Amino acid sequence: MQKIKIGIVGYGNLGRGVETALQKTDDMELVGIFTRRDPKSIKTLFNSKVYNQDECFDMKDKIDVLILCGGSANDLMEQSPKFVESFNIIDSFDTHAKTLEHYKNVDKIAKKSSKIGIISIGWDPGLFSLNRLIMQSVLPQGKDYTFWGKGVSQGHSDAIRRISGVADARQYTIPSQKILDDVRNAKFGDYTTRQKHTRECFVVLENDTQSERKRVEKEIVSMPNYFSDYDTTVNFITKDELDKNHANLPHGGNVFRGGKTGKNLENNHVMEFSLKLDSNPEFTSSVMVAYARAAFRLQKSGQSGARTIFEIPPFLLCTKSIEDIIHDTL
Repeated sequence: MQKIKIGIVGYGNLGRGVETALQKTDDMELVGIFTRRDPKSIKTLFNSKVYNQDECFDMKDKIDVLILCGGSANDLMEQSPKFVESFNIIDSFDTHAKTLEHYKNVDKIAKKSSKIGIISIGWDPGLFSLNRLIMQSVLPQGKDYTFWGKGVSQGHSDAIRRISGVADARQYTIPSQKILDDVRNAKFGDYTTRQKHTRECFVVLENDTQSERKRVEKEIVSMPNYFSDYDTTVNFITKDELDKNHANLPHGGNVFRGGKTGKNLENNHVMEFSLKLDSNPEFTSSVMVAYARAAFRLQKSGQSGARTIFEIPPFLLCTKSIEDIIHDTL
């Protein structure tokens, strides 16, 4: 069996998760990890080869799919269009307000280069998005509700780390248990973003002074698309405290659709999809690896352009044949 050859761009939590997931796949192999840092400074989990990021363009014929593991705040809007000129790509772009713009940018270039660019892959956006669409289609008379956490948001943590003067950070998304319980019990109210969740940040500063705390806190709580719509608490701690108390990266959440059917809409229905994750980056990485398989197959079938999770037939994610999938799973 000819294996799908994978490259990883970026080696943070997500990149390490992809490297780990690839060890568990029989139909894929890792060609290398591509980093903006000094390759010699990178210690990988499985002694994978590490290259300078620009070296990947010299290896176009050796890589079938690039999995981009940068952040949405600063990396992916630039990286995805750049790399899809030469490679099939997967990214985890999660800035909801800019997703359509990002999709169009990637689509234009991917069609010119005859490549596939699958964007916004993970669990939200990603699996949660897909379940919202299914639920909306099944129960057109209804409302959607999404709850995240309690858990560490990689995208929001990364956005904080991009602020000048921040050495490291973790951001926890915390759902309102009362509202979550109300929805689960078919109480379909109207709730604002601010009512459904709070955000709590733990920040390590490079220079921990009162003036720095005030500046960084102001930048966090006013950050559009990330924190400005939420009640946000910012805690400043030491690096030792962060490493001791916030080393793990759990997350999860729930997507609900509360809907009604019947002649007089007299019957309530609640659809729910939920995740409980010990490791947010490892789970996200596993989703991205599955969709890398789909990207490879789509391009081999002659397709090109940007894709979202809505446009990918599920059987393309699986190593089994469609006959085996029908026999074993339907």
